[in-house]
Amino acid sequence: MPDSTAPEYATGPVAFRRPDVAAALLLVLAGVAAGISLLLRWLSDRDDSGLELVRRGFREFGELGDTGFWQPLAVVLGGGALLLLGLLMLLPARTHRALGAVALLVSALAAAGVLVPIGQDSWRLGGFGVGFWFAIAVPVLGVLGSLKALLTWARTRRI
Repeated sequence: MPDSTAPEYATGPVAFRRPDVAAALLLVLAGVAAGISLLLRWLSDRDDSGLELVRRGFREFGELGDTGFWQPLAVVLGGGALLLLGLLMLLPARTHRALGAVALLVSALAAAGVLVPIGQDSWRLGGFGVGFWFAIAVPVLGVLGSLKALLTWARTRRI
């Protein structure tokens, strides 16, 4: 027979589940920037939109390393993945560190997709169109959102 009738409960702090709205907003914005980049020109001297570059990348999928069309694919598909990860950040959890780590890896791939063409153009940005500026926003927003998720500790409270 128990000595008291008090209910059993934890006396220490308890982590509670919550969404990470700031990280989700940044990651969703990265996905939106990737979508906008599909509609605009990436190069100022050509009329190819981002969508045409992605289509060409899918057509030449077997030899992507030789053609250089892996960069638009990395940025646009990475932006889509960041959008989905951002939506998952809205689900309540103790921490979103695992999602933040995945988002950081995806952002690094998208960053390679924008840094390689800039490096090939001797770090000049004059030859790129507005769509490429939206493509640059994808890894920047992705890194910010993933770092927010990685560096946010679980909130605790005493009950």
